[in-house]
Amino acid sequence: MFERIDHIGIVVADIDSALAVYGEDFELELVHREVHDSLGLEIALLQVGESRVELLAEISPGSVLADAQPGMHHVAYGVADIDAALELLAAREVKLIDSSPRGGVLDSRIAFVHPHATGGVLTELVEAAPA
Repeated sequence: MFERIDHIGIVVADIDSALAVYGEDFELELVHREVHDSLGLEIALLQVGESRVELLAEISPGSVLADAQPGMHHVAYGVADIDAALELLAAREVKLIDSSPRGGVLDSRIAFVHPHATGGVLTELVEAAPA
């Protein structure tokens, strides 16, 4: 079902400071940066081999990360068919946050597995946008 680690999500207090560390100090290539007003977030993606680091910074009170502390937030796995993956997980009675996909960064389709199902780790499924 999982094809790869798509990205690791990290909550940061200030995205520009985090980009200085990840981009300049660690020499990771910034491949995408966007603001999601509806989520109250700014997001930056940095390439690491075939995977990415996703930096998440709150830009407005009441964002989806309002209660999150800086640090590791989630692990995201790439899937070829998110609908089939969600159907299989539901059939296996895995507790899901999302029973159907929603829009993600770079026009991807995403869904989350509840941390109670994974020993406390928020898990994201990502189906990349068609090329």
